[in-house]
Amino acid sequence: MKSVASTVLKSLFLLFFLLALTPASAGERLKRAIAEDYPYLERFYTHLHSHPELSFHEKATSERLAEELRKLGFEVTQNVGGYGVVALMRNGEGPTVMIRTDMDALPVEEKTGLPYASRRFFDDNESGRRIPVMHACGHDAHMSIFVGTARRLAAMKTQWSGTLMMIGEPAEEKGAGSRGMLDAGLFTRFARPDYNLALHVDPSLPTGTIGIVPGYAFANVDSIDIDVYGIGAHGAVPQAGKDPIVLSAQIILALQTIVSRELSPHNPAVVTVGSIHGGTQHNIIPEKVTLQLTVRTYGDATRRKVLDSIKRIVLNQARAFGIPEEKLPKISVKKAYTPSVYNDPGLTGRIRGRFEEVFGKKQVRTLQPSMVGEDFSRYGRTEPRIPSLMFRLGATDPAEYAEAEAGKRVLPPLHSPRFAPPPEATIKTGVEAMTEAALLLLKKE
Repeated sequence: MKSVASTVLKSLFLLFFLLALTPASAGERLKRAIAEDYPYLERFYTHLHSHPELSFHEKATSERLAEELRKLGFEVTQNVGGYGVVALMRNGEGPTVMIRTDMDALPVEEKTGLPYASRRFFDDNESGRRIPVMHACGHDAHMSIFVGTARRLAAMKTQWSGTLMMIGEPAEEKGAGSRGMLDAGLFTRFARPDYNLALHVDPSLPTGTIGIVPGYAFANVDSIDIDVYGIGAHGAVPQAGKDPIVLSAQIILALQTIVSRELSPHNPAVVTVGSIHGGTQHNIIPEKVTLQLTVRTYGDATRRKVLDSIKRIVLNQARAFGIPEEKLPKISVKKAYTPSVYNDPGLTGRIRGRFEEVFGKKQVRTLQPSMVGEDFSRYGRTEPRIPSLMFRLGATDPAEYAEAEAGKRVLPPLHSPRFAPPPEATIKTGVEAMTEAALLLLKKE
């Protein structure tokens, strides 16, 4: 009997030992560690939310982020391409994985009613205006998840090998942060990643869920100014002039045929005239009208085609209108465009598989590409191109999400003065997801 009992005990001990080594057990330990760390991250989050800073003014935010990373043992460099922060943790042989967060807030007056709501204003000395400031795009949640991930990976150094590169990017809302950091030598002064990772909160998803878009996820963003010239005259004598307002109206309508008649229905694009300015009085035909356009595409070839079509239509509409060559419209495509985000299919598939193991297949959703812009794209476009992934993180209370699905509620979108993700569920899921993704790529042989 003793022999049988001893054998049983040994078997149970072995089973317990094996279970302790399984991924599920490791996952549970990670969940517990994140839960224990959450009070710290919550204080960090509410501080950031209450103290937002606009693009190009993220001085205090970047200093706080650098301080958090330095305490964990990272090699930290500040003021990279503006207020950019670069932190490196070298942990033996292996790949280099870059994790990026954005830091800037928006000129929005907060209307969430939260006890830690932003009441900050930025004094613009140039205009003399006081501009309200709010983290209406979730960058405070991004930074909290970023720090939470850094804390977990620093505590788990025995479980991964390679170099962890964490960057805090300024001026993302202006589409300028990544360009500034790359121009300042991000990949030459510090390290060149083998993989780039980022996330973005998504109010169209309930907390606890993750959204994945393989391939193109966010759009190319181009801004275009068009000066349309005419010949001024009295409004009661239109035959004496060339009316740039009427010409502009014809141009605006003709531009809509680019998407509807020049591109495949399977190749989406957007051409929006967001601003039109011209004229000073009811009875005067002006000399000039200015149009401002935003153009959204995915592939580089489509971008070139749409931009070329805009130029062709604008110039030839003016010629057909009788505008002389010396007074043809001037078209200015801004050089500082934001390129499209492309999620590398191989990398996306690997990390999606891990997310499905950790969170369950129902919690990982395939989303459609979005026409908004995200300058995370530039990190993956440096030659040779670096496999990159930006996934989306559910940021709406599940009960409110269910009401919205039933048509009983309208969810505040990103950039809304009422956008307020539930901090605990959002941050915990984000830290777990980003930590699991990094561990997968930094897997110790």
